[in-house]
Amino acid sequence: MKISRMTALVAVAALAATAAGCSTQSSGGSNSANSLSQLSIIAPANPGSGWDGTARALQEALQDTGLAKRVEVTNVPGASGTVALAQFGASEGKSGTWMASGLAMMSGVITNKTDTTLDDVTPLARLTGESELIVVPADSPYQSIDDLAEAVKADPGSVAIAGGSAGSADHIFLGLWAQAYGIEPSKLNFVPFSGGGEATTALLGNKVAAGVAGTSEFAAQVQAGKLRPLLVSSTEKIESLPDAPTVTDIDKSELDFYNWRSVLAPKGISDADRTTYLAVLDELVKSDKWKETLTTNDWQDLYLSGDDFSTWQTSESERVRGVLEDLSLA
Repeated sequence: MKISRMTALVAVAALAATAAGCSTQSSGGSNSANSLSQLSIIAPANPGSGWDGTARALQEALQDTGLAKRVEVTNVPGASGTVALAQFGASEGKSGTWMASGLAMMSGVITNKTDTTLDDVTPLARLTGESELIVVPADSPYQSIDDLAEAVKADPGSVAIAGGSAGSADHIFLGLWAQAYGIEPSKLNFVPFSGGGEATTALLGNKVAAGVAGTSEFAAQVQAGKLRPLLVSSTEKIESLPDAPTVTDIDKSELDFYNWRSVLAPKGISDADRTTYLAVLDELVKSDKWKETLTTNDWQDLYLSGDDFSTWQTSESERVRGVLEDLSLA
């Protein structure tokens, strides 16, 4: 049978279109086991936020390493990430979509009593985090974390401690610290500030007795000798704060704590998609590009993926709920 040149061209065009259509699917279907063609990442906060930074760092690293051909980031801010979570929870089974998440969203779900929870998504991996740091002014009478605990236990209302907003990572860690020292968390004199800069000003002006924040918030003032570290919420020393006592140093490993960030997929995705996503993430975190990203942003590498992350997230949710209840926030 004769085939005209026009017919042949149409056939070739059809095959090309079919191939192009396949290339928009995740490689969990038919492409390489360690690459994605197209991916959308939701940042559940405004541009410039921590979650936005996480999403865009993933975007750049995935494209730079060739683990994804095209990655788009969409910002969906509101209510500690729970607005985005509600939308994401409605995309059950959807392929090619991730969302940045973390401790603040977990806390938001609990304090806001949302209908959609982290049980309504597929946990992929915990990526990064930042330890919390308790500090006092350099001339403070409190020479150790035990000194501070004794003062708070004797008269909780008389010891003002600065930190972020109510229910933030700062507040949660301070509640865990209080629990570990037999202090009722709800009696803490926690003074919330909108940022580490304001908390630092209050500390340096002796308006508060102590402060708690992520390590990056206080590091410069500690290094300058203006603030003195009493405790960092890590089992190991922090490179930028070598003199900060760790939870191991005070024999309280239960205080190992981070303001962590993670990545999720919709609930009900195929086994093939999940396998591909995990393979991509495993390869990504080993890349020089991702290691460079961690260094540039001063992020701690907390990578934990798949079932291990899912189990840890469930356990962490129980811990966070418990302390939020003790803080009268849940």
